[in-house]
Amino acid sequence: MEIKPTKELQKSAKDLVERFQNRWSLLNLQTDFDRLHSLKEKAKTSEFWDKPEKAQEETRLQNSIEKKLEPWLEIRQEILDFPDLIEITLEEEGDSALGNLNSEFDKLSGKLEDLEILGALGGPDDFNNAFFNIHPGAGGTESQDWAEILFRMYSRYFENKGYKVDLIDYQEGEGAGIKNVTLHVQGEYAFGYLKGENGVHRLVRISPFDANKRRHTSFASIHVEPELDDNIAIVIDEKDLRVDTYRSSGAGGQHVNKTDSAVRMIHIPSGIVVQCQNERSQIKNRSTAMKMLKAKLYELEKQKNAEEAAKKSGEKKDIAWGSQIRSYVFHPYNLIKDHRTDHETANIGPVMDGDLDSFIMAYLRSQIG
Repeated sequence: MEIKPTKELQKSAKDLVERFQNRWSLLNLQTDFDRLHSLKEKAKTSEFWDKPEKAQEETRLQNSIEKKLEPWLEIRQEILDFPDLIEITLEEEGDSALGNLNSEFDKLSGKLEDLEILGALGGPDDFNNAFFNIHPGAGGTESQDWAEILFRMYSRYFENKGYKVDLIDYQEGEGAGIKNVTLHVQGEYAFGYLKGENGVHRLVRISPFDANKRRHTSFASIHVEPELDDNIAIVIDEKDLRVDTYRSSGAGGQHVNKTDSAVRMIHIPSGIVVQCQNERSQIKNRSTAMKMLKAKLYELEKQKNAEEAAKKSGEKKDIAWGSQIRSYVFHPYNLIKDHRTDHETANIGPVMDGDLDSFIMAYLRSQIG
């Protein structure tokens, strides 16, 4: 740990206070704090339970605000008092206390950074489960093999995070790799952490399928949609749907069914296609396919709204799913680089084994206003 000298530590402590206050203001936490105080005072009155339904609603609201504020209030006073603590401690103990003070500063700074990242996970769908799709680009076997490498990488990441994962659809490639895979990823903030993986992933390597050992570039796309809560209504007219059934095929074993239970659902107005083959029941596969379709239509509507907002504000920000987000270079050198955040590493082994946290966190930090 680097030991900051006294003046530098004092300046860093003041900067930390300012950073906390800016975040407190930006997230309107003072409004929540005042509202929480008002709700608590109201709950003390004798007439509070005269209207039980309204009282229950306000109690739920109070609990929700308390949950939101709790981690901020835990460190608020410590951060605000820290500059004074430095002065008092140094007066009493002298420079011998600098090590402990620096350690305390690092802890407070780390806690605030964790909260800032939670702020970047404050979207209405970020806490939800996610549907996660990998699809190879043009290029046949090369791209299909790249899609399977990504499937392995993300599968290990999900395992490391402790997420529960169901295989919704799996289509083997011709000769190698996969043509398509869709997963249902379940866990806290699954969509929030994965939303930044949307886009095109590019691979540069010496092809294992080229007898002349030439360098090839392959592409695969990732699409992530949140599993919708029941209170979000997406209306789909049956006449806008074409539903086909077919016999499941896939990775073998439990994924291969003997009946035409797999479901392919096409939303005619948008051209969106979803399919599900993980269940033996056609009814269950249809239900899951409908959930995925609603999630895709919901994300499509959000994308349209974001594009309109960008046009009105004059922004030239590319928000398309098709934008290239990350390159994985295995030859003539080793480098994985995210083109949105410039975060990169030459140590490609751990990343390809599922250690994606540094890339995902770099993206979330870039979204902090």
